[in-house]
Amino acid sequence: MTPDGLFDDIAADLAPLGAVAGAMFGKRALKAHGKAFACLKGDHLAFKLGEGTPTHAEALALPQAELFDPSGNHRPFKDWVSVPHAHAAQWPNLAEAALNNLTS
Repeated sequence: MTPDGLFDDIAADLAPLGAVAGAMFGKRALKAHGKAFACLKGDHLAFKLGEGTPTHAEALALPQAELFDPSGNHRPFKDWVSVPHAHAAQWPNLAEAALNNLTS
């Protein structure tokens, strides 16, 4: 499945929990309560998991995952992890964890 297609599926699955599709930095994003918790940039989906949390560490340990740097100017967001499409099977669980982290 394409990154966009999977993004749409995740958005639909999380809609009952209050997630809505929107935009962040001109990219497709998932939001709840007006705050973004996931952002699609190319073939990476970034998740706001919270620096220092176990989920953040697990996501960052995935091959080719990195801190999310939306500007590309080496100023990454410490709470966010960008996960490549190669690990798309992890995206739904990470999106739900990011949503739960946002609302907890």
